[in-house]
Amino acid sequence: MKKHLEVVGAVFIEKGAVLAARRGESKYPYVAHKYEFAGGKIEPGESAEQALVRELKEELCADIRVVRPFLTMEHEYPDFTITLHTYLCEFLSEFRNTEHEALAWLPLSKLDAEEWAPADASAVEKLKRM
Repeated sequence: MKKHLEVVGAVFIEKGAVLAARRGESKYPYVAHKYEFAGGKIEPGESAEQALVRELKEELCADIRVVRPFLTMEHEYPDFTITLHTYLCEFLSEFRNTEHEALAWLPLSKLDAEEWAPADASAVEKLKRM
């Protein structure tokens, strides 16, 4: 049986663009160097919203406000499965990249121009329809 992970992702939309975080090297080649929503694993005893606040503090040194749920999706990778809970969020402070290969504000109209992690695809499709 594959390992299952509960993870969260922050969807920031500003001036018609979405903040995307590009992963670096990974032991899982199917997600290496692909864009995703900043976030991470939900720890035991933590709500999805609490995990998102913690992860964004760790990854971007940022204070955020979780506005509302955006989309929850499941994805099966070759080595594990995930449930990804995405939320619309707002920054309450400046941010800086501490963990990702790159951060980019991608225009909503050009989200297809970049390669996204497969688990994020449904949220990207929903964003393109906004």
